[in-house]
Amino acid sequence: MITATGTEMARAFLPARDFTLSKQFYEALGFEKQLDGEVAIFRIGRSSFVLQKHFQKDWAENFMMQLMVDNLDAWWAHIVALDLPKKFGVPAPKAPAMQPWGLRIVYVVDPSGVLWHFAQRRPNVNHDE
Repeated sequence: MITATGTEMARAFLPARDFTLSKQFYEALGFEKQLDGEVAIFRIGRSSFVLQKHFQKDWAENFMMQLMVDNLDAWWAHIVALDLPKKFGVPAPKAPAMQPWGLRIVYVVDPSGVLWHFAQRRPNVNHDE
């Protein structure tokens, strides 16, 4: 068994049909671009992902990411103000709603078809942190 050292980090590789448009989309949402080259690394809070210049339609449209947030209503106001469908040609985001599994979620689809779950953290639930 390997003992964690505190330096481990896992990052998902997200597809990009249009690399430039996807980078603009994530920056508009508020993600900080930390690297921009053959791939782009984006960070928000303690989380990050790698955006790649690779696209496979059926893979992208079955890919999901979850971002746990403290204030979903503030995120919803921010997302609506961006007018993502007009600026990026994406489907309209889905308003905050409680899901049967107990999380309140906003759904956002990126320009490549990746589905994002912006989810409200529940108080005193460790795996929501």
